[in-house]
Amino acid sequence: MPVILSVRELTSYIRQLLEVDEVLADVWVEGEVSNFTRSSAGHLYFTLKEADCQVSCVMFRGPAGRLSQLPSDGDAVLVHGQVSFYEAGGKLQLYVDFLRPLGLGVLYLRFQELKERLEAEGLFAPEQKRPLPPFPRRIGVVTSPDGAALQDILHILGRRYPLAEVVLSPTLVQGKEAPPRIVAALERLRGQAVDVIILARGGGSLEDLWPFNEECVARAIRAAPAPVISGVGHETDFTIADFAADVRAPTPSAAAVMAVPDREELRAQLAHLRKRLVRGLEQQVAGRRQRLEECRRHLRRLSPQAQIAGRRLRVDELAGRLSRQMGHRLEVCRERVRSASLRLAALDPRATLRRGYAIVRRLPERWVVVSPGQVAAGDRLDVQVRDGSFAAEVCQDEG
Repeated sequence: MPVILSVRELTSYIRQLLEVDEVLADVWVEGEVSNFTRSSAGHLYFTLKEADCQVSCVMFRGPAGRLSQLPSDGDAVLVHGQVSFYEAGGKLQLYVDFLRPLGLGVLYLRFQELKERLEAEGLFAPEQKRPLPPFPRRIGVVTSPDGAALQDILHILGRRYPLAEVVLSPTLVQGKEAPPRIVAALERLRGQAVDVIILARGGGSLEDLWPFNEECVARAIRAAPAPVISGVGHETDFTIADFAADVRAPTPSAAAVMAVPDREELRAQLAHLRKRLVRGLEQQVAGRRQRLEECRRHLRRLSPQAQIAGRRLRVDELAGRLSRQMGHRLEVCRERVRSASLRLAALDPRATLRRGYAIVRRLPERWVVVSPGQVAAGDRLDVQVRDGSFAAEVCQDEG
């Protein structure tokens, strides 16, 4: 009769076997850190990797608090601890109580060497970056057809900008075969008339993301037929593809957001522009109406009827002023005539003659004699009196 165990009995039996093993109870292991995380409680969780094998590790808050520096993905470390079986998760784990860095990991060194070489070549230069189109009509997506990243991208593109057509160029995004597949997927988009390309995959370990650290992928990105947005891994993950891309997004979802405008924002902008346009047109119409009214008033002032009416008013006004001025001038002239007449009457010789005086003129010159010295004996004279004149002769000179 075979022994039948429950799941709890089996996991407990495995844990007990591991804990009583002398080697596994006090073991030293060196490897490369990957998938490093720190919980809010202060516990450290990471994976030690070497080639194609790995082991999950846990370092609780107590021993973790004694570390002078936390490890990072890619670090080569030496750890000490005990191997046990985590029954709730159903996996073997190394419970670490000591950790010491051994230097940079092999993958990290390869990453740095390639990054520095391509950077020196100018592959990452800012002037090489192509601007993203503001309103793309066709968007190429290079990612796994089965990954969650594709669904996130399609959902965001459909929500933000459904006018754009999405062209999927599927590829592997993990494993040794992934780099040439990614290069081929980018090249397939050359004949698709895409305006922008999203290169994406979800998060993972350094090894999972390593295809995006290959030189061939970086060069394919720069040779792509349209600007490339890289959205590989999580916000803290950086790959060579991120440096080679025209724009780096922290996640696939963020890459989709960068690729297209938001239709709601576009609607708001269009509404704002429409208001500005309507307001501008209304102001122009109001200005033209005001100008038209001014022209109408000006034309009314320049019309023959208006000019004739204005001239008539002017003529009437001038006629009135002329009549008043002529009357005044005539009165002034009459007064002057009266005054002159009075003066002339006062100076009229005949008035003097009527008072008994006479006017004596020497002949033949008819000079008026005003002094006895002006005549001599024998001179003939003409004497004018009030009612006539008579001739006379000087008989004796009194001088």
